[in-house]
Amino acid sequence: MGGSVKEVRSKQELDAVVKGGAPSVLHFWASWCDASKHMDQVFSHLSTDFPLANFLRVEAEEQPEISETYAVSAVPYFVFLKDGKVVDTLEGANPSSLANKVAKVAGSINPGAPAAPASLGMAAGPAVLETVQEFARGNGSFQVQQHGEPVKIDALKVRLQQLIDSHPVMLFMKGSPEAPKCGFSQKVTDILKKEGVKFGTFDILSDTEVREGLKKFSNWPTFPQLYCKGELLGGCDIVTAMHDSGELTEVFRGHGISIAASDEATNEETGSGKAGITESTGLSSALTSRLESLTNSSQVMLFMKGKPDEPKCGFSRKVVEILRQEKVEFESFDILSDDEVRQGLKVYSNWSSYPQLYIKGELIGGSDIVLDMQKSGQLEKVLLEKGIVRKENLEDRLRKLVSLSPVMLFMKGTPDAPRCGFSSKVVNALNEEGVAFGSFDILTDEEVRLGLKAFSKWPTFPQLYYKGELIGGCDIVMDLKNGGELKATLSE
Repeated sequence: MGGSVKEVRSKQELDAVVKGGAPSVLHFWASWCDASKHMDQVFSHLSTDFPLANFLRVEAEEQPEISETYAVSAVPYFVFLKDGKVVDTLEGANPSSLANKVAKVAGSINPGAPAAPASLGMAAGPAVLETVQEFARGNGSFQVQQHGEPVKIDALKVRLQQLIDSHPVMLFMKGSPEAPKCGFSQKVTDILKKEGVKFGTFDILSDTEVREGLKKFSNWPTFPQLYCKGELLGGCDIVTAMHDSGELTEVFRGHGISIAASDEATNEETGSGKAGITESTGLSSALTSRLESLTNSSQVMLFMKGKPDEPKCGFSRKVVEILRQEKVEFESFDILSDDEVRQGLKVYSNWSSYPQLYIKGELIGGSDIVLDMQKSGQLEKVLLEKGIVRKENLEDRLRKLVSLSPVMLFMKGTPDAPRCGFSSKVVNALNEEGVAFGSFDILTDEEVRLGLKAFSKWPTFPQLYYKGELIGGCDIVMDLKNGGELKATLSE
């Protein structure tokens, strides 16, 4: 310990520290994530204010076993341990929350001693407060407390408006124009270059406050977002449609935006805008051809560490889970099995980490992007727009079948030609009661016949359903009829 951050090199090393029982804080980070770097400054200062706690830095992608143990699927991510057990976690770039959680887990490690000054919610130490204020000035409005009095750094709405107005054409994107971190941001930057307009950008991945605040400020839940003279034009779909129709050029001209000579736009068009590919990538034509073939080998293609049933890192596991939740059929490629593909794809896609998800050959992004898109509903929208049909499993199919008609009979044969006496008796009972019903011949579909037994937890046929709920088999139907309750039961 002693007031410094220690780099974790192995799970065995980490386990040895954690078993000691002292308060420990793990910072899972990634070298490509600017938010991780910002938070690490606060993390380092906190380590000096709490010298009796362990402050451990873990490079999430380089230590997949540790990341998987603590269910890490996004960075920055913090885990707080005490007496060898996880007592709290924190996801995202929130210095104030980090300091408060550190103080909570490590503030009472030496009963009777004065409280350490790191918690921003208690009495912030000068080094930490200075770092957070600097962070806030560059990244949004945090409410920092010093000696119990709130210090208002900035008004987020004012800062957002200032950012929007900072350039006549302003793009809020993931990454930068030189290194976009999602396919949609890449596409919009390509369009703006083709339009020949100068534009400013802001990397929303580097600033959680701006990223979340702008969604509410603009009433637009996804990124990128393009503004012209302070007015929101829209996201990738709208910008693409406006570009294709020529409307985007009209908007720029109407707002007095100067457009560069057409040869500049032409030059942009002659290079490949797909996933950052240019003639200067330095990749051989053979490798480029192979990578292009791989990214297009399936409508939904995931380049990951390991396989879907055996992921080798938490980030890959998370994307696999999301795709399965979305019920999407996808293929995968284990980048750990082929170093040429692993290194080459980083250059080809202009994306430095894994996993990488492609839809119809277009880079979508990594685990953070995919998770964000799923939460906002954008992933489902993109899949539909790309014509990706959700995979219907047997349970989904059975739920639809039992609800095809308000009264639904699964029987052997058809109402006009029953293939067993029990099915015949139920058909006659329904007809005598004047109940309209739909039917399904389970002898024509083995999957439905066997699946419905497990689905309904009823081992025999026929099976009668009302509004998707199982009523029962032949004996129960006949008991209801004989008791005068069948028609009433099927019309409630």
